Amino acid sequence: MTKQLSLSAELYILIESKLEQTLKGIEQTFSQILKKQDITPIELKENIKNLEENFNIISQKWNLEILYTLLLKDHTGFGEIKKILGVNSRTLSDKLKTLSSYKYINRKVVKGPPLRVQYSLTYKGKNTVLLALPLLYYSSK
Repeated sequence: MTKQLSLSAELYILIESKLEQTLKGIEQTFSQILKKQDITPIELKENIKNLEENFNIISQKWNLEILYTLLLKDHTGFGEIKKILGVNSRTLSDKLKTLSSYKYINRKVVKGPPLRVQYSLTYKGKNTVLLALPLLYYSSK
């Protein structure tokens, strides 16, 4: 059973206000780009393909959960991520390799004994999960 994030009325209003400001800023920036540059539908299609690839990666089972775990836990080892999420070792290993290859997470080997591996978010990973928060927020409404 998942725990639903509940917000007070005051926090709800604050979040709505911040999201509205952010979306207006993005819309204004996009309008300025369109005015200053002649973007063709083909160029837009190429950019969307890049976006789709990233959406496909982060929307795969466990990937967002791993990223949010690292957002909340900062530097975390394999065993702790496995325990928190309840995912099997092989799946977690595969997901961590994929997220690392796409530069969403850093993998740091800590010399032992015992030898340990610590995972943390990259700048790209942190910004990705922060940008996904409004989507999670709106999907729970």
